[in-house]
Amino acid sequence: MRQFLMGVVLCAVVCGITLVSVGEDGTPGVPKDMTQYFVGVIYRGEKWAPQVTEEVMELQKAHLANIGRLAEEGKMVLAGPFGDGGEMRGLFFFDVKTMEEAQELVNTDPAVKAGRLRVELHPWWGPTALRSVLDEMRGKDAAKPNTESKTGDEK
Repeated sequence: MRQFLMGVVLCAVVCGITLVSVGEDGTPGVPKDMTQYFVGVIYRGEKWAPQVTEEVMELQKAHLANIGRLAEEGKMVLAGPFGDGGEMRGLFFFDVKTMEEAQELVNTDPAVKAGRLRVELHPWWGPTALRSVLDEMRGKDAAKPNTESKTGDEK
C-alpha cells in the first residue's frame, strides 16, 4: 500500500497539480486540476478459496474480460492486483459520475457475482490528467489492459 501511495504522490507531482481554494467544480478546498474518481479496493470474497480449479480459471478469465470491457467503455481508468497474496487482492479506478454507477459496474464482475471477490468503493480525488497520462504511457492500445500475468501465476 505504501508503494501505491508513493505512486499516487509521484503522479500528482508529474501532472503538475497546483493547489487553489476552489476546485474545477466549485468544491471548496479541492486542488485545481483534480477530478473525483471512485476507487474499488478488492478483497477476497466469502467464497474465495486458494485452490486453482478449472472453474476458478474460467472465473478469472471472465473477470479479466469484464475489466477489459469496462476499460474499452472508458469507465475504468486503471485496475490491477496486489502481489502479496493477502486479503486485499487489488484495486479498480473508475471514472464515472456517481458512487452508484461505480457500484453498478462492480456488480457486473463475474468474480464478485460468484462471491470470490468483494469490492469496497471510496471516492478519491486524483489528477484530472490521470487518464491522458496512462493513455500516453500505454500507447496506441490505451484502452486495452494487459490481462496476462507476468509470471503466469494466478492468485
